[in-house]
Amino acid sequence: MSIDFASAPVAATAATTPAVVRLGSHIGARIDGVALGGDLAPATVSLIRRALLEHKVIFFRDQQHLDEAAQFAFAQLLGEPTTAHPTVTSRGEHILPIDSEFGRANSWHTDVSFVDRIPKASILRAEVLPSYGGSTAWASTVAAYDSLPTPLKSLVENLWATHTNLYDYAANSTSHLDANAVDAGAADYRREFQSTHYETEHPVVRVHPETGERALLLGHFVKGFVGLSTSESHALLNLLQARVTKLEHTTRWNWADGDVAIWDNRATQHYGVDDYDGQRRRLTRVTLAGDVPVGVHGEHSRIVTGDASHYSPIDEPGRVAS
Repeated sequence: MSIDFASAPVAATAATTPAVVRLGSHIGARIDGVALGGDLAPATVSLIRRALLEHKVIFFRDQQHLDEAAQFAFAQLLGEPTTAHPTVTSRGEHILPIDSEFGRANSWHTDVSFVDRIPKASILRAEVLPSYGGSTAWASTVAAYDSLPTPLKSLVENLWATHTNLYDYAANSTSHLDANAVDAGAADYRREFQSTHYETEHPVVRVHPETGERALLLGHFVKGFVGLSTSESHALLNLLQARVTKLEHTTRWNWADGDVAIWDNRATQHYGVDDYDGQRRRLTRVTLAGDVPVGVHGEHSRIVTGDASHYSPIDEPGRVAS
């Protein structure tokens, strides 16, 4: 696992040449010398796009000048923002607060994989940080697929998984929270999260629409595999998730004031580490519209229940590699 312990962030100024610093062989890079905002030069936006496709998650230090409006304006340079969330609509129209007062998603997941149009990327900005802990880990689902032996690749390329938002991860992620805080915040958030039922069948192996890479589409919203029993699904999911979260396939970021992270939601899972006790942790997230996943045999994901058209348009990116 690559961990960035940079003690002296590089100040982002207009005179600084952007530099991409790799953090691991499979995932993660830091971009220095960029002051994020809605007025970036096209060449800088292009560099950020390329770095995101190559490294899956990218980080920026020293972005204290950003507020929610500037974060949103920057996000628009990379794609079309979704509404904040398909079901959680009470906390903002386009920007979702990731706030420890409402629960802690310390479970590996790909964002909003229970809808058909899975977001392509998210931009996360630190706002309130605990005095210790609270890092976030990301895993490359492309590296996970690539590491599978040939017999397992043959199996998963023909499998479909059912994803649903009725998986109660918030309830299972509150072991370090005060019980009263859970009752006051997390329970209300959980009810809103599950207020509309979504269920979608996705190919377990999706083809990335821009790079052509193959990635495992799994995570904690998986209810089970189509055609397999509950016990079979549980055993297989554990086996495949172990590949995703193998330390060599991950990177971990220790947040500091002014930090921004962007990840390719089509090629990663992530995990918010719950090791900061009862302290406050709040980050703000803007999400970008994505495509409907396509499996290796050309089949698109299938809606079982729930219409997400109010949440996000469908992005139709052109493939640039195979």
